[in-house]
Order: sequence, then structure tokens, then C-alpha cells
Amino acid sequence: MSSAVQRRRPPTAQQFVLEELRRAITGGELRPGEPIRQDALAARLDVSRVPLREALKILEGEGLVVHHAHRGYFVAELSLADLEEVYRIRELLEGEAVRQAVARSGPGLVDALAEAQEAVERAGEAGDVAEMAAANRRFHFIVIEASGLPRLVRLIRTLWDATDAYRSLYYAARPNRDRVRDEHRAVVAALRAGDAEEAVRLLDLHRAHAVAALREVLDLR
Repeated sequence: MSSAVQRRRPPTAQQFVLEELRRAITGGELRPGEPIRQDALAARLDVSRVPLREALKILEGEGLVVHHAHRGYFVAELSLADLEEVYRIRELLEGEAVRQAVARSGPGLVDALAEAQEAVERAGEAGDVAEMAAANRRFHFIVIEASGLPRLVRLIRTLWDATDAYRSLYYAARPNRDRVRDEHRAVVAALRAGDAEEAVRLLDLHRAHAVAALREVLDLR
């Protein structure tokens, strides 16, 4: 996290630490099951232990980290069954979000989506896993938020938060980044044609490919 000081710091130390920890987890710098060494982390971020503890409690509530008595905080680790369940629930909820978004939105949705996809592709080509994860999230939530169903959006966001650490494992391999590029382009084309059901089908395949790849990664861990 040495680049932290080069970016504009949020207004409070807690927000700064929270953003840096999220970035480290979603970008794969801190991997599932890895311990979070608070003393070293506080020194690297040039903050006291107080905002660090506050940020860790927030991340624990979001499911990104877990606390073990007498051992400290660790990046949350999901079983394969947990991961598959999360993606199955996402399939059900996001399908409805896509259908509602297509019914409610005009051409501006697809334009915003295409612009977001350009950012995904730039990060993928550069091999910037952290930025690709962030851009990918923006891409998907443009559609999800366009559903106009705030409770549904919150539920989906919670599911995404629970698996952010695994997304970086998927993006680490170039073939997976290329697959994401091609699948996103197909989704944009389907939505440009106003075909909600085709977009849902493509997104289902998109998630299934991610789970299949992660299944292999997790089996090797």
C-alpha cells in the first residue's frame, strides 16, 4: 500500500484507512485467509491504531474481514460452497435488476455502460487488477442501480462485498481478463438491442465462468 500517500486522502483517518484496506483486499494485495498485521499496517499508512480498529470493525460488519479471539483480524475466506451460494443468489437478484433496468431506462444506460467498459478494458490490458476490479464493479452497478429498486441494490451490493477478495484471484490470469472483456461487450450489445432476456442469459454465463475458474483456484489453495 505504498502508493496510498500519493493519492488524495479522504477527510478522516478512518475513511482513509477504510478505503486503503478495501483496495488492498479487492486488489488482491491482501488475500483471503491472510492475517492483517495492525502494527505494520498502521505504520505504513501513517495512522494510529484507533482509526485502523474502527475501519476493521466496519469491514467485519461487511464480511470482508473476520476476527479470531487471541489471533486478530484476517481477510475473510469463503468455502467453495459459500462462494457458489453467493453467486447463485446474485443470479436470481441480478436477473430481476436487469429486467427492471431495461424496462425503465433509455439509451443513456447503454452509453454509460459502454464508457464503463472502456475503463474495464484499459485496466485489463494494463494488468491492473485492482483498477479492473473497481471498473468492473462500476460496470455492473450501472445496470443494477438503473433498476430503481434501492432495497434490491443494497442486497446485491452486500453479496458483491462478500466476494470482492476473490475477484482479484480471477482477474490475475490474462485469459480471464480477456474473457471478461468479450462477455461485457456481448452484454452491452444485447442491452443496446433492448434484449433484456439475452442480457440476463449472458450475465448468467459470465458469473458461471467466474465460478468455474475460481473453483479451480480454490481447489489448489
